Amino acid sequence: MIPLSWYLILAAALFSIGLYGVLARRNAVAILLGVELMLNAVNINLVAFWRYGDVAQMAGQVFAIIVFAVAAAEVAVGLALVISVYRRRNTVIAEELDILKW
Repeated sequence: MIPLSWYLILAAALFSIGLYGVLARRNAVAILLGVELMLNAVNINLVAFWRYGDVAQMAGQVFAIIVFAVAAAEVAVGLALVISVYRRRNTVIAEELDILKW
């Protein structure tokens, strides 16, 4: 049986890679991918704590499914915004997107 600490280390590494992707990338699509990695790290934690918990409820799995649904909605809305901005400005570089500035 794999110990809980291995899952937590995997989730921490995945979250760190996602955080680096959000903070270091300039491309809006790469930033969305970083956010997705962070959400998947949260899912690993939820399911791992559910599996190793003493309570026999399915709360961890239910929360993981909710996070998957939120991630899918975030991707749909985020990519729609990126495509719309690209059609208008011909760039997806996050630093150059100043549409809401006066």
